[in-house]
Amino acid sequence: MKKIKSIVALVLVLAMSLTMWGCGDKKTSGDSGSSSKGSDVSNSASNSGGGETKDIQATDDGKVLNIYCWNEEFQSRFTDYYPGYTPGSDTSTGTLKNDLGEFTVNWVITPSDDNAYQNKLDEVLPGNVDAAADDKVDLFLIEADYALKYVNTELTLDVHALGLSEEDTAQMYEYTKTVCTNTDDGTLRGVSWQATPGLFAYRRSIAKDVLGTDDPDEVQAKLGTWDDFDAVAAQAKDKGYFMLSGYDDSYRTFSNNVEKKWVEDGTIQIDDNIWKWVDQTKDYTDKGYNNKTSLWSDDWAADQGSKGKVFGFFYSTWGINFTLLGNSLDDPKGEEAVGNGIFGDWAVCAGPQSYYWGGTWLCAAAGTDNKSLVADIMKVITCDADVATDITNGTQDYTNNMGAMEALAASDFKSDFLAGQNHIALFADAAKKIDISNMGPYDQGLNESFQGAMKDYFTGNATKDEATEAFYKAAVEKYPDISAPSK
Repeated sequence: MKKIKSIVALVLVLAMSLTMWGCGDKKTSGDSGSSSKGSDVSNSASNSGGGETKDIQATDDGKVLNIYCWNEEFQSRFTDYYPGYTPGSDTSTGTLKNDLGEFTVNWVITPSDDNAYQNKLDEVLPGNVDAAADDKVDLFLIEADYALKYVNTELTLDVHALGLSEEDTAQMYEYTKTVCTNTDDGTLRGVSWQATPGLFAYRRSIAKDVLGTDDPDEVQAKLGTWDDFDAVAAQAKDKGYFMLSGYDDSYRTFSNNVEKKWVEDGTIQIDDNIWKWVDQTKDYTDKGYNNKTSLWSDDWAADQGSKGKVFGFFYSTWGINFTLLGNSLDDPKGEEAVGNGIFGDWAVCAGPQSYYWGGTWLCAAAGTDNKSLVADIMKVITCDADVATDITNGTQDYTNNMGAMEALAASDFKSDFLAGQNHIALFADAAKKIDISNMGPYDQGLNESFQGAMKDYFTGNATKDEATEAFYKAAVEKYPDISAPSK
């Protein structure tokens, strides 16, 4: 982690050492909180559902809205679904005019590579309360894998104290609220417009060749357990296909079904389900059931295109309708339709195990001077059932409103990319099974370090024990406050 002033570093280290972890009208409301303009918001036990009463600083004095994120995904949601916003000629800025006033909107986008985005947050958030008005961070985005790092500090504000009611958030999937619940006082510190249950996406043409059918129900019957999945992998190999593309493809299905946190009482622990992924991946690599690619590599992306010979990919909501769809096109700038690459040659099924992958949460920064505007953005983008439906219809993303998604699941909704399949119905079922009880603040770094270390084992450049020791070394270097288990 990037070094900052000693007192700031202490705050973040203390936050990361915690072992526990825990919307309204589409039209701008203009009345997102009970506090008067320019006053502090009171984060009270009555709003949070428990915990000590705390004063958190937020006002309505600002005319510049600064939003910190790592890519342009939320920017597109804001542009398309929040009323009154006009993008500037430079995509890093825009203007907003609504019942709450007129604002300049600045998008501060820092890619996540090499932890750069978190480093940026670590630099600016601790001093945000005292920052100059036009420089204050108002809204920032986080991912589940490191949510507790910020949620378990006073750098984020209680969204209910900010102005969202319990009724506003009632239709959100419970796990999406748990991700951003402060484990000390039980307050909700972030909300998301999406839920991200995972499925198994497969090539229809390859399924027909290997299994004699591409029907999702019949394919699911063949892939319902890991033993079944392994058996189909052998069949696919006999037909000249790979079951998976690379080393990392099934990781999330195992890592999001663990029984232990990565760290307990300051000591790293590797769950048995993680070891199952290691054993499966080594077996698949040795038997030629995967194509020996790495997640996000060019070879991995190519395996999702027309020249690919991979049976399928584990993907959550965003992955199917954005990453997989984009990689399936021969002409990335051409029409997203049958005839462009292998658009339409895909379907989805539940696969052998329920899981989730990813997601983006909106957090209000302590010190924001646009509290009512931030609350209204949260209400419109993450709580409004009509907006949730519009987002899913417009992007095929799976949104965080149970009522809206159940309605689409029962409708004639369909995906042309998936040859007319209503994948929302499968997502709606999978979302109910998500369990994040063993999530922790070290997840992102340790997941990445473990996957990286094990590749040397998969490729024969290290024994399992050597790869494990390499992981422990990388882990404690990344997080000096934790330790490897004693031998």
